[in-house]
Amino acid sequence: MGRTYLVEESIGQYLTELSTKVKPYVTGLLIGQCSPQRDYVVRAVRTPPKEQQQEESLGPPKLAALDEEWITTHASQVSRMLPGGLLVLGVFMIATPELAKDGQNALRKLIFSVEKSLSKRRLWKPAEEEVSDRAALQICSATKKVVCRTYDVQDPKSSAKPADWKYQSALTASWVALGCTVNVNIHIPLLATSPNHDLEKNTKNGLNRWSKQIEDSVFLINGQVKDEDTELLEGQKKFRGNTQPSTQFSDVKVLTQLCQGASARSTATVQVCSGSINLRGAVKCRAYIHGNKPKVKEAIQALKRDIINTLSDRCEILFEDLILNEGPQKKNFGREYHVLPQRLFVPIAGSSVMLSDYKFGDEAAGEIQERFMEMLDQPVQAEDMHIAEDISTVDFCPVTDSPSDTQQAQLTKATLLLKLQQNMGLVVAAAVAVLASIFSFNYFSD
Repeated sequence: MGRTYLVEESIGQYLTELSTKVKPYVTGLLIGQCSPQRDYVVRAVRTPPKEQQQEESLGPPKLAALDEEWITTHASQVSRMLPGGLLVLGVFMIATPELAKDGQNALRKLIFSVEKSLSKRRLWKPAEEEVSDRAALQICSATKKVVCRTYDVQDPKSSAKPADWKYQSALTASWVALGCTVNVNIHIPLLATSPNHDLEKNTKNGLNRWSKQIEDSVFLINGQVKDEDTELLEGQKKFRGNTQPSTQFSDVKVLTQLCQGASARSTATVQVCSGSINLRGAVKCRAYIHGNKPKVKEAIQALKRDIINTLSDRCEILFEDLILNEGPQKKNFGREYHVLPQRLFVPIAGSSVMLSDYKFGDEAAGEIQERFMEMLDQPVQAEDMHIAEDISTVDFCPVTDSPSDTQQAQLTKATLLLKLQQNMGLVVAAAVAVLASIFSFNYFSD
């Protein structure tokens, strides 16, 4: 038996409207949430048209002409605008009857391309038990016939499996929102051996280490530590028959471990660095989880991923902005101080779920509105955009010159002192052991 997709009713109307404008096909993304029992689709978003598309459409229509790179780039941009718990669940295509025959092959190719593009950017790994099926929705523009199939993106040889596509009103009315503020103070050394001061690569490596700390953190939900396998809403009142969006909100505190466990070995390393990157600030994070008896581990996993994604995405956006303004060939840098883009949230019409975006200080509200229209095909009112947090910064701190002989000597001296301290520790430990054995011998001799 295939998977079941519960779909917000308004999506059916959206797809019907798109089908009247098909010339000769249109593609897009399905946005929602996976769960062990079923999947939920809360948004469908068409692929933005390219400017040169009109010129290319003069010839006979062919699905082979699909711009795969354009569609995967759109998926990457959209994924940045999704809070925790939401992801790109699949792709859809509305096409004329002549193109229907090749539709599934084209959708299959797109599903794997999109997943490959998105997985490259992630700083976390999917859990073993996680749902890896993604939807391929095909609609005939003439007959309006809907065909939904799934492919396992973890299996390159996966074949199509049938799936149920069911519309439901007020799909997110009983969803739960989780929110937290995470204080960030990350120090990332830039190794002198790193070519051309590769800031982006070093930053990603530093964030990778930080993400492991987030994964190992303790999460307090409304002040309590809850067992992962218990129901998130256990003990809370449920309101039956409520079809209006009314999110239940859970406040979460994130407790990061300050040190390693006693059993873990710690080693000190001296490395020659060309500078450092410092990320500082407080980031607002949010995740949504379905209301069908969600487990605590599902909710915590969604929030963890939002914490990791939001900082990683901001750094990506900043570096893209630097490349646009200063060029990709920049090799040397002085002391630079940058402000990371701030996060803002925007509601989805008729839903309790909110989408997010990132705003630089000099960006006007109109630019944000245009981006929502282009990326998510959703009009947004300026008054509905809620900036969630204060400013976070990134500080690039170079060493002013390359290491001099004096600096190198100091580093060598520091290394020798460190080794001497480590050896002294071993000598002292050995001495204590000898004394202990002598004392024990004398004690028992008496």
